[in-house]
Amino acid sequence: MDLNLDNITFIIVCFKSDKVIYKCMDSLPKVSKKIIIENSNDINLMKDLESKYDNIEVIMNENLGMGASNNIGIKKAKTQYAYVLNPDVVFKIDAFENLIEATKNLKDFTIISPMHSNLNYPNYKNFINEKVIYENIIDVDSIDGFSMILNKPKFKDNKFFDENIFLYLENDDLCLRVKQMNENIYIIKNSLIDHLGASSLDNNQKNEIEYLRNWHWMWSKFYFNKKHYGYLNAFIKVFSNFISAKIKFIYYLITINSHKRKIYQMRISGLLNSMMGKKSYYRLKN
Repeated sequence: MDLNLDNITFIIVCFKSDKVIYKCMDSLPKVSKKIIIENSNDINLMKDLESKYDNIEVIMNENLGMGASNNIGIKKAKTQYAYVLNPDVVFKIDAFENLIEATKNLKDFTIISPMHSNLNYPNYKNFINEKVIYENIIDVDSIDGFSMILNKPKFKDNKFFDENIFLYLENDDLCLRVKQMNENIYIIKNSLIDHLGASSLDNNQKNEIEYLRNWHWMWSKFYFNKKHYGYLNAFIKVFSNFISAKIKFIYYLITINSHKRKIYQMRISGLLNSMMGKKSYYRLKN
C-alpha cells in the first residue's frame, strides 16, 4: 500500500464546531491537505482556520447532513485517500506513524481507521467473530463514521455516502455496501484516536439537538433496514421501538413532562415519516 501523509486529504464536516475543531486541527499532519465543510455559515471560523493552518480549504455549505457534506469533500479531494473525520477527534502522537506502518502489511483495503482509545466504546463492529489478520490489524464489518479513510478508486461508481440519510447509519450503509462488494475494512489497533462525542455541538441548543437526534435516529433506522432488507423486515425491526415510544409519550403527557414527551413525539414522527417514504427533512431551528 502507498498510504502516506501526502496522498491523504482530511474531510471534516463542521456544524457549530468552533469549540472543538482546533484541537483536532492541531493533531493533524501539516503536510496533508484538509477540506473543511462548514455547515453553520460561520464566516469567522472559516477565516480563522484559513489563517492558522496550511494546506486547508474551507467550503461554506448549506446544512445537507453528514453524508452529503462528506461527499462534497471526498469528490473534491485530489488525493487517492479521503479521511472522513469528525471535528471532535484528536489523534495520539504516534497515530499516523503506526497507521502507515501497519498498512505496509496490507495488499489492499477499501476503508481503514485507527482505533478509538476508549476500549469501552469501540469504533467498529463485528457481527460474528473478531478476525485478526496481522499483529495490529483487525478485519471488521463496519467502522463508525467519525473516523474513516476511504480508498477512493475502490468506489468505481463514485458513490460514497447515501445522501438520503441526514444523520445516523450513513456509515453502516456505506460499510455494508463495501462488504457486499467483497472489499476489506480494517481497524489498526496500535493507532489511537480520542473522540469527544457530542461536544462539537452548541450546548445552548441542547434540547433542540436532542429532538433532532431522536427524530433522525428513528427515520434512519427504518430507512436503512428497508433499503437493505425490505419493508416488512424494516417494520418488524422497528415495531418494538414504535410501541415503546408510544407508551412513553402517553406517560409523559399524563405526568406533564413536556421535554420527555417531545423526545418520544419526535421518535414517533421520524419513524412514521420514514415509513411513508418521506425525506429526512427535520432540521434544527435557527
